[in-house]
Amino acid sequence: MNFKQAVVLAAGEGERLRPFTASKPKVMIKVANKPVLQYVVEALASNGIRRIILVVGYKKEKIMDYFGDGAHFGVEIEYAVQEHLLGTGDALRYAEGKTDARFLVLPGDNVIDGATIEDLLDAEGNAILIKAYEDEDVSRYGVVMLENTYVRDIVEKPEKEISNLVNTGIYALDKTVFEFMEDELPAGLRRMVHAGYRVKAYETHGAWLDAVYPWDILRLNDIVLKSGRGERRIEGKVERGVTITGNVSVGKNTLIRANSYLQGPVLIGENCDIGPNVCIFPATSIGNDVRINAFSELSNTVLMDMVNIGSFCSIHDSIFDTGSRVEGGFVARSDEGDIEIGGEHHRVKVGVMVGEYCEIGSNVIATSGTIIGNHVRIKSMKELSGRIPDGSLVV
Repeated sequence: MNFKQAVVLAAGEGERLRPFTASKPKVMIKVANKPVLQYVVEALASNGIRRIILVVGYKKEKIMDYFGDGAHFGVEIEYAVQEHLLGTGDALRYAEGKTDARFLVLPGDNVIDGATIEDLLDAEGNAILIKAYEDEDVSRYGVVMLENTYVRDIVEKPEKEISNLVNTGIYALDKTVFEFMEDELPAGLRRMVHAGYRVKAYETHGAWLDAVYPWDILRLNDIVLKSGRGERRIEGKVERGVTITGNVSVGKNTLIRANSYLQGPVLIGENCDIGPNVCIFPATSIGNDVRINAFSELSNTVLMDMVNIGSFCSIHDSIFDTGSRVEGGFVARSDEGDIEIGGEHHRVKVGVMVGEYCEIGSNVIATSGTIIGNHVRIKSMKELSGRIPDGSLVV
């Protein structure tokens, strides 16, 4: 193995993922009850790379408080702070004085595993990790054009299909790269290639999952849960009459009350109180300190920590961020519809996306694609649609 150090770029905000990035960076959004950045740190540690430079910026204290010096994760973390969020290349510049002669560079906002980066570890010279897609629209990514196995060009968000090889943003580099660096890292590598330097491409068949829009969190959560990471563990208390099928994990001090039904894959954190007579269907992640009251039903849903769901709620294909509460009779309708994000229009099947610390009254209905900002208060008996800004009061 040629590398003992990695630079992980974790400074960005993830504006298109609002409301979930209003109080935390994109890398700290949880997928299957774990921040995205933790998957990256663990992937490096599993490959014996334990010296990590984290380049942080937006809401950096959320990252630094969680990861600290890295000892809890079996690594040594040093921090570099990007003063102004100008791009990935600019972020890398802040690590320039701290790197070894050769080092890995990874984005902190993709879910990966140890196998993802294995092929890159023996790379000689400068190299890029790519992933081939056959049936997916790659226009939201940068794509790589090759000559034999070497990079000929990198094109960001191509308007027409010119390549199905996606730039994962994972690189093996030496210090030469700093001579060519621009605000965006792919642009710097492009300059390097055009100056005659060879950058070899390695294809990964491991996990590489990116969340660009809020509903992507559901897609990633579904993939991670179905991948079977983590064995079935029941560490809490399960009352009589509870039915559990499939891969279901229940955390410490969690109570599953009588006559509830859990169909995996389902992940439930610690100190939760669920039921009685609650149904939880596949691809649902539930954080810590969550309460789900009687006769509620959830499927393909992500609940972050300290969420409280009232009785007789029906929630599908939805996301609730930390500390939000809904009273009884809430319905999140899920259907295919049009959602506008930053001037882009997307047709997706999704329920409701709820920010942090919202208070939603009883018998509220949210139509498909409703996005509720942070700290929103909604009175009872309302029908919601579209986007509701942070701090709103709906009466």
